[in-house]
Parts: sequence; structure tokens; C-alpha cells
Amino acid sequence: MELFLQNFVSIPSLLRIYPLLLQGLELTILLALVALPLSVFTGLTVAVCYSFGGTASRRLVILLIDLLRSFPVLVLLVLIYYSLPFLGLTLSSFTAVVAALVINNTGYFGEIFRAGLMSIPEGQHEAAAALGLRRYQTMVLVVLPQVLRKVVAPLASNSLELVKATSIAAVVALPELLRSARVAQEQTYNPTPLTAAAVIFFVMLWPFSHWVSRLERQAIIGSAKR
Repeated sequence: MELFLQNFVSIPSLLRIYPLLLQGLELTILLALVALPLSVFTGLTVAVCYSFGGTASRRLVILLIDLLRSFPVLVLLVLIYYSLPFLGLTLSSFTAVVAALVINNTGYFGEIFRAGLMSIPEGQHEAAAALGLRRYQTMVLVVLPQVLRKVVAPLASNSLELVKATSIAAVVALPELLRSARVAQEQTYNPTPLTAAAVIFFVMLWPFSHWVSRLERQAIIGSAKR
């Protein structure tokens, strides 16, 4: 036990490198704060385009969603960061990570919103039209408020996954939490920084994960009652 504590829970090592971990945590939070709203917006845009489109455009949207969800986010990041310079477009590490997260999660959020939109009865659209509302007014005032209530659980779950996926930034040497922990490990010759990073992720995400689980259980109970 003493050997384990010396190697994985070394207080002197932790006191030496904690500023580096805090810097990494700040960047991880920044990545999530930028990528998450963009992903939700682009996913909602794709779903709305599906709702307003005809047969051909709907098939195109479905193809786009399936395509975006088929690529692992790590593969997307490698392609964006290392391939685009050959086409004359060089992105910073931060921009490349955000782009990979947004592109990948657009597919997931798009499918969540699309399913939510399709769950709204067509009669509500007809009723709104009878009241004189235009299609975009019906979407904003009638449909979307109901959709958001229906999809809050899967939205929260996917948001949690996006935050965890920010660790891919380590691949392009962006000093988020995981990358900072690895650098700190090299400085201390001790895996304690990795242990600290794992604890930070757990403390940061466990309350959110618990909330997501409650939302999912409530959604299941609500569906069963209906």
C-alpha cells in the first residue's frame, strides 16, 4: 500500500505540479464551453433543415447525419489538423479540436433533435397554420419548446460525452487537462499527475452524470406511464 501511495498519490509531486493541472483544467473547460453550444446549434440547424425539406433534402440530411456519426472524433481531429495544411489551410490546435468535436457531435445532436421534431404530431402544425402562424413561427413558438422538453435527457447525456471527448486535444499537443497531466508526469517521474487528472474529471463530471441518470430514469418512467 505504501508503494502504491508513493507512486500514484504522491503529495510532494502534486504540490509541485498542481498549477500545471489547473491550467489544463481551464483549457478543458474552455474547449467544452466553445464546442458544446456550437454543436447544439449546428445539430438543431440540421434537424430543422430536415423538418422543412422535401424528400430529396431529407434523405441528404439523413446521409449527412449518418456520415458525421460514422467518423470517430479522433480520426476527424487527425484529418483536420494534419491533412488540411496540404490544402493550404492551417488551423491552430484549439480550432482543430473544436472543429472535430463540433463536426462529430453535429451528427449526434442533429439526430436527437430530428427524432424530437418527428415526435410532434402533425395536427399541431395544422392547428398552428389554422391560427395564421407561418411555418417558422410554428417551429419557434409551438414545436421547439415541446421538442426541448422531450430531448433534454439525450441532450444532457451527449453533452457529457462531448466534455469527456475534449481529452483528444492531447493528440495535437494542446495542453488540456490530460496533456498537462502527461507533461507533469514527465517532470516528476511519477504517475500522480495522471491520478490527479482522473480525480478532477470525476469530481467535475460526476454531479452532471448523476443528473443525466436521473433525467433518463424520469424519461423512462414518463414513457411507461403514457
